[in-house]
Amino acid sequence: MQPAKKSFFERLTGTGKLEEEAAVAESESRGIMEETEEEGQLTVDVYQTPDEIVLKTMVAGVRPEDLDINITRDMVTIKGKREESSEINDHDYFHKELYWGSFSRTIMLPEEIEVEEAEAIERHGLLTIKLPKVDKSKQNKLRVKSV
Repeated sequence: MQPAKKSFFERLTGTGKLEEEAAVAESESRGIMEETEEEGQLTVDVYQTPDEIVLKTMVAGVRPEDLDINITRDMVTIKGKREESSEINDHDYFHKELYWGSFSRTIMLPEEIEVEEAEAIERHGLLTIKLPKVDKSKQNKLRVKSV
């Protein structure tokens, strides 16, 4: 039986529906273990200023070198992995609600941006990506060369 796709909150907190947990317990008792690692999905805030689009997301516990940010003129993809310390046994936990593992998020931008001028800053677990908007009114004079 294929379990239903978990909601973001269920993936984030590691909780599940009682029916699914019972089905997993039943399959484990028969020695059947389905290995499916789901990716967490980042929550984001996206807003604009007159000159840029700003994207903010929480990446606490992730080293900057473990983040992969890809930007095109109309889309941003953030991928990463939050590693859990393996020093603690599962049976020693009273509560285990933090999300550990791979995560990603792709955001379609409301307008085109200047990819080369984008910047990403992480401070206290908050990742802020500033994406300057394309200035459509900008004009350049083109000189004609004679060959």
